[in-house]
Amino acid sequence: MRPAVVIPAPNGPPLLVTLGIACSVVWPPGSQGSMARMVLLTPTLHTARLLLRPFTDADADGLFALHSSADVLRYWDAPPWTERTRAERFIAVCRQMADEGSGARLAVERLSDGVFIGWCGLSRWNPDYRSASLGYCLDDAAWGHGFATEAAHALLQWAFDTLDLNRVQAETDTRNVASARVLEKLGFVREGTLREDCVVNGEKSDSWVFGLIRREWRPLLGPVPAR
Repeated sequence: MRPAVVIPAPNGPPLLVTLGIACSVVWPPGSQGSMARMVLLTPTLHTARLLLRPFTDADADGLFALHSSADVLRYWDAPPWTERTRAERFIAVCRQMADEGSGARLAVERLSDGVFIGWCGLSRWNPDYRSASLGYCLDDAAWGHGFATEAAHALLQWAFDTLDLNRVQAETDTRNVASARVLEKLGFVREGTLREDCVVNGEKSDSWVFGLIRREWRPLLGPVPAR
């Protein structure tokens, strides 16, 4: 059994964290203090309704179904997948991120039935700037139940406590009002617009840039609202 720790949250329930894959992060010369290396542990996170865990090969089918859906990827920055090998490469990249210490991308399971419903992750972790980028993608059958907010909240709480983050950034298509609402519920502030930054199948789209600063982070109290 992997070791587990409980991270206290002054304004919310404690978070149970199971420690997983360890990797070493090399700090460049002259960076943070005299510390030459930092160990980043890929977590398994438990919430009231969800399990966030590292990807396995068994997730390939569910992942391909997720990213091949035109409805799910309506506002994505890339077209839907057409080949199952894309799912296998995605999982390989998740492992590479863990090995390199550049982030953590976790599969999201619903605890009630163990079904894979999507993923949530932090990428582009920069220990010098103490920053990272948040991303998530959930199956449309799981929309409208607060799962995205619940999963992202758990990952953010782990990241602020474990990685000593100061800033988390997220971007969403300006037409994706539901995703923007998730970020706002988490405390993100809309900071600007990237005009025509994505072109998917010939269609141009704008993106909103959201930012969350450590001093503005407030753990959610009680159950996550569905909408």
